[in-house]
Amino acid sequence: MKRCTVGGQAVMEGVMMKNPLNGTALAVRRSDGTIVTEYYPAKKAHKKGSFPTWPVVRGVYAFVESLTGGMKITTRSAELLGVEEEEPTKFEIWLGKRLGKSAMDIALGAAVVLALGLAVGLFVVLPSLAVSFLPIESGFAVSLLEGVARLLIFLLYLVGISRIKDIHRVFMYHGAEHKTIACFEAEGDMTPENILHYTRLHPRCGTNYLFLVMMVSILFFACIPVRAFLPRVLTRLLFIPMVAGLAYEVLKAAAASDNWLARAVRAPGLALQYITTAEPTADMAEVALAAFNLAMDPPDHEVRADTAPQAEAADDQA
Repeated sequence: MKRCTVGGQAVMEGVMMKNPLNGTALAVRRSDGTIVTEYYPAKKAHKKGSFPTWPVVRGVYAFVESLTGGMKITTRSAELLGVEEEEPTKFEIWLGKRLGKSAMDIALGAAVVLALGLAVGLFVVLPSLAVSFLPIESGFAVSLLEGVARLLIFLLYLVGISRIKDIHRVFMYHGAEHKTIACFEAEGDMTPENILHYTRLHPRCGTNYLFLVMMVSILFFACIPVRAFLPRVLTRLLFIPMVAGLAYEVLKAAAASDNWLARAVRAPGLALQYITTAEPTADMAEVALAAFNLAMDPPDHEVRADTAPQAEAADDQA
């Protein structure tokens, strides 16, 4: 079985595939049925042994790059799809002139800030607030229950968004992306019809990473028992980068091995992919295959001058 280092992300009516050796490919199916592709050369890799490549630290870098890069590539897919942008407001134009950035860059930055705010509210403040009302004095017990509450909120969130029609289509493209890579790793016939026969679950998926972040946070914060609400929230925010970095290392180790422990670590994240992926159609597999082929062998005329948004953390497939 081949070992594939290509990772990617499902976007609006399309798929992004990143080849660490070459760069990133994006394929989107437009409303007229045509598939449009773009290719972006890879960023210069960090020098081996430098601070960004240190264990745990590299996970923090990958997490930040995946967040900002994911937003950029999704925005680009909307542009290729032909989704009309709203005219910038006078305030956005004024702010753009003062900051030297376009209205799109400002909107993207605002979207990232709002996404971070939502994540902090849902997965940090809300579970901390919920357990604050419990008549428990032990900071250790409160931290454990807070972690369990965070995990439950995460699961409910995934189930909830999976019911949204547009998100469900993204999850179908997510499934097409996984199936394409699974077919390649199994050395199968790389055709849209054959791709559909392969699994839509993958051990390096971002869903696995997010689940590991939740589990590592439960164990990590149980070692920092804080009872009071505000200090507990501040502690969680302060150590989020550390938790993200540790989860990254666990994911890489689990993906690199196939012993019983690695399979046990991967199992919950793989199970969650039954929510975050869906069975794709053949035309979706065709789009994923177009992105994969371009990432593996980009022709010169496809290469854009700008640098690619990066794939998700840990060579993620999500």
